[in-house]
Order: sequence, then structure tokens, then C-alpha cells
Amino acid sequence: MIRQLFLLVALLMTAALAEARTNAIQPELVAEGPAPSGGEVELAIVMRTSPGWHGYWLNPGDAGLPMEVQWKLPRGFAARPLRYPVPSRLEISGLMNYVYGRDYALLVRLKVPADAQGIIPIRAAAHWLACTDKICVPEQGQLALDLPVGTGSPGRARFDGWRKALPRPLATPGHFAVDRGLLRVAIPLPESVAVGQPYLYPVSDGVIDYDAKQSFRRAGDTLVAELKARGPLPARFDGVLALGDGDGFAFAALSGQVPEGGKLLGEAGFAAVLAAVLGALAGGVLLNLMPCVFPILALKTLHVARAGESPRAARRDALAYAAGAIAGTGALGLALLAIRAAGTEAGWAFQLQDPRTIMLLLLLAVAIAANLLGLFELPVLGGRLRPGGGFATGALAAFVATPCAGPFLGAALGTALLLPTVGAVMVFAALGLGLALPFVVLAFVPRLVARLPKPGAWMQRLQRFLAIPMAATAVACLWLIERQAGERGLLFALFASAALAICLYFAGRIQRGGGSRAAVALVCAALVVVAAVAWVPAAPAGHPSAPPGAQAWSEGEAERLVAQGHPVLVYFTADWCLTCKANEAAAINRSQVRDLFEKRGVKVLAGDWTSGDPAITRFLEAHGRAGVPYYLWYAPGTQPEELPQLLTPSMLISRARQATR
Repeated sequence: MIRQLFLLVALLMTAALAEARTNAIQPELVAEGPAPSGGEVELAIVMRTSPGWHGYWLNPGDAGLPMEVQWKLPRGFAARPLRYPVPSRLEISGLMNYVYGRDYALLVRLKVPADAQGIIPIRAAAHWLACTDKICVPEQGQLALDLPVGTGSPGRARFDGWRKALPRPLATPGHFAVDRGLLRVAIPLPESVAVGQPYLYPVSDGVIDYDAKQSFRRAGDTLVAELKARGPLPARFDGVLALGDGDGFAFAALSGQVPEGGKLLGEAGFAAVLAAVLGALAGGVLLNLMPCVFPILALKTLHVARAGESPRAARRDALAYAAGAIAGTGALGLALLAIRAAGTEAGWAFQLQDPRTIMLLLLLAVAIAANLLGLFELPVLGGRLRPGGGFATGALAAFVATPCAGPFLGAALGTALLLPTVGAVMVFAALGLGLALPFVVLAFVPRLVARLPKPGAWMQRLQRFLAIPMAATAVACLWLIERQAGERGLLFALFASAALAICLYFAGRIQRGGGSRAAVALVCAALVVVAAVAWVPAAPAGHPSAPPGAQAWSEGEAERLVAQGHPVLVYFTADWCLTCKANEAAAINRSQVRDLFEKRGVKVLAGDWTSGDPAITRFLEAHGRAGVPYYLWYAPGTQPEELPQLLTPSMLISRARQATR
């Protein structure tokens, strides 16, 4: 009933518009190659979707309509049913829709008679529904293809990509049963098959409540889905099991016995939450060793040593610093969860995929380096211990630490994305607490403060020395801007950095002279920052799809190389990831490693996540990771091995030798 009302409203609202507008989804009929006489040829209806619009799956869910095609074929030709790729979900106003929000292809096998010859005209009339989140338009188009009969080279690469998007059929039938309003479906799926974030798309319409929560249990080689039943059950229940990474399996289930018990997948048990929290806590502590964070921690420690404040004031400042760090990582985590909830593929450090964020990091690094060099006094880092300054410093440390994903953080943040919101926020907050923990321990253990060297000239020399890693951070940010925004962005960043440094220099002169106009220079510096962030190009410029010495990653390419007998190293990296670049320099790109790889036939595939490739995001998420770096070693005849986040040459050399014995 809902679907009929939905279509009626769409027709009444958009009938006039549909006559005058260009289709939001443009179809094109293409063939894989010439049609063999007496055989079959694969056709594809390629649906090119305008931004903001979506089309519908075979079962559109609560609202929408599937595509209808009326073929006009010469005698003897026959078109088999349309085959749809795995869809995605879109919830609007409480209605769950099964849609395609980007270009997609429907595949169909065309049977060719034995006496076919020459050029065959293939024609069809197609009708579909194109929607945004506010409006729907019934669309139609004529499909035309002049298909040659004979032999020739097929366009297999493009069709292989479309076939990969189709759900793979399961040969063994499953079973289903209804128990107290729940439709329980047993799907035969070997335990060795990794299941990321499963979701069951029912082919049969009206059988389940589409918007209700789905739960899954693993019982050996059977995956049991529990769905809220809604309508009468058919004799056979067909569906598609999506695994959360664009992959899926098509299955058919008959009425029968469904196993009880099993392990609940995705269950946020206490042990899982605790492990993720402890991992984030340890990872946050280690982030203090990064070159962009360590100077901030060291500077705060110096101020405690020389401030002469009471222990109570030091503890109050440390708690404010911890609150700022927790608020910073928590805010970034909540923003990430909100972006993912809106349907966008995103992972940890998502904000660094925008050149504007890199510009802000650059100017912060310039300002902190100028402060460490004594050009001016940064209020939140210097002066008396005030809670406001401590909070701001903690938030600043959390922000500049996001390019790093060291030990413990990969698994912890990946788990956070699978937890309910409360559990995820706990993990992100633990990251901030770990970041602040060394300073908190220092402030709350007076004996540690007493062990600090007495104030003296050495402090000023150390402060100047700490400017070196911050200056290196600024140089790294300039390189990132050039990679993301091109030479024009680099020149703009250099100009903005120089303008900021000049403003801060004059602010420092006024501060040292005891003048009252330092605030004017600091306001000018703030305006430089705001203008630079606002005007830097927002869209990243193109950059190489793979780092030097590696092929561009795709899941299919990795499987193909392993099938040919090659060991494969797969790594995911980003230009802004410090840990990634350190591993590449220290291990992956070492000459002895590369020489051995070439000698033993080891292939290297790299996925560049600098600008947030959605395919990489889905792959990382399916393997329980929220960001980079991530390393996998594939050896023929074995399951992929997950490598540590800190690599050494010996790890890679030993695996290359073992895999080729």
C-alpha cells in the first residue's frame, strides 16, 4: 500500500516536470563483445546517476519501484532476467529503501540463435524511478544496440568489474522458520568466510519489516539471520546477504529447521568494549612521542617545572588539559559517526582528506614553532597555569595528533565503528585520556615534579630545540598541500605562513615592550588563519593512484595475483599518515626488501587513502579497521596475514623467503 501511494504522489507532483527535464539517471545498453551464433552474450544496462539522485534495487524496500524493461528482439533471440548488483540502504522519514546512489550496471544474458548473422538490432523500452531525498520522478528511455554476430575480442575488463558487484550465488539452499514474530533464516556460509557488517536484503517483497533491526548469529558453517516478520511467507524465501564491503551472496531458503544458539555477531560485550578502550588508551599514550605532539607535552611540562604554582594549581591545569584532549578526540569521533550515519564512507582522520584541514594544521605548526623560538607568547601554552589555557592546549594536542595511527589504535578505532554510539564514544574518549595521561600523572605525583631539573637557561635552549620537530611538521604540511591542492595551493600556503609569521613577530615585539596593542597583531594573525583556510582549494587535486614501486590496489587484483602463484604485500597508506610514511621508508622501500621481492616474484599493491577512496574505506571497515596504516600479506594456499602497524625489513624478508620455498 505504501508503495502504491508513493508512486501516486510522485506522479502527481512530477508529471509535468518529467516531460520537460533530462533524465536524472541516464541508461546505456552495451555488450561485452560480438554475439556468438548459438551461444550467449552478456549485455549491461549502465545507469549513470546524477549527484544527489538514486535508483532502486529489484526489491526497492518500503518505497520506490524496480526497473522494468520490455525487450524488442528479433526472432530466436531471448533475454534472461536482469541481474542486480548488491544495493545499499537509504532511510528517509522512517522508510527503508534499497537503492544505488552512484553509477551501476544491470547485467542480462542474451541468447543468440544458431542461424544469427550480420548486425542484429537490439531494442528495449525501459522504465525506472529516480529519486532524491525530497522528490521522485518516473523516468523512461529507449535502449538501442546494434550487435554484431561473430567472434572477436570481448570488452571483458569492464564487464568483470560489473560482475564483481553482483552477489555470488550459494549453491546449497538455506532454511527459514517463523518463531514469535521473528523470521529466522539459516544461510549456509562457511565459517572461514569473514563477515564484516552483514545485512539481509529480501528479494521477496512484503515478508519482513524493512526498517526493523536485523541480528545475526554464527553457528559453525551456518549464518542465522533474525528478521522481524510482517506478511505471509512464500514457499521459498530468496535474498541477498551483504557482508558490509560491497560483497554479497545470493541465496534461496526453504521452510525447514533453523539451528539454535551460536555467537551473536556485532555484540558489544563488555570484553570487546574494554579491549577497545584499553587499546585506545595505550595508543593515545604512544601518540605523545609523535613529532607534532611531543613538543606540546614537553612545553607544558616545562611550564609546570618553572611556574612555581601550588600542586593544587598544577593538578587543576592537568585535569583541564585532559578534559580538552578528551573533548577533542570525542568531538572528532562524534563527527565521524555522524558522517557515516549520513551514508558517507569515512574513517579516522577523515578531516585530513580536505586541504583546508591541512592548511589549518600548517598554520598551527607555524604558530607553535614561532612560540617555541620566542617570537611571541602563545597564551594557551605560556604564562600562568589557568584551566582555560589547559583545556585549549589539550584540544590542540588532540587535533594535531590525528594524522597518526600507531600501535593499538588501528584495532581499537576499527572496533569503535562497530560498537553502539555509547561504546564508540567511550573508545574515542579513551584516546584523548591516553594522550593526556603522561601530563596528568606528572601533575598528580609531586615526587615526579621534584625530580624535574631546576629552572635555568637550559629550559630556553630545550624550548628552542623543540621548535625543530614543529618546523618539520610545518614542512610536511606544505608537502601535503602541494600533493592535495597543487602548486597554486603550495604558493598560497607559503604566502599565508609568511604573513602569519610576520604578524606573530610584531605581536611578540609588542609583548616584550610591554605595549597593550599585542592583541591587535594577534587578531591580524587570526584573520590570516581564517582567510587562508577559507580560500585554499577545497577539492583535492589529482595525485598518483599508487606510490612509486607499487601497483594500484584492488581486491580483485590481489586475488588474481595470488591465483597466479605470487606472494602479495598489500598496504594502505595516505600522504598525511606519519606512521605510513615511516614504515614505507624504513621497511617497504628499503633496497634489500625490494631486491628480494623482485627476485622471489613478490607483488606489491598499495591503496592510496589520501583523499578518502570509498572502496578502501569499505575494505578497511570490513577488516575491523578505521584508518591507515594497514598491511596484509597474501601467500598462495593460505589465508591473508595481518601484519603489525610498525613494520621492519626482517618481517617482510622472512615472509618473502618462506612463501616461495
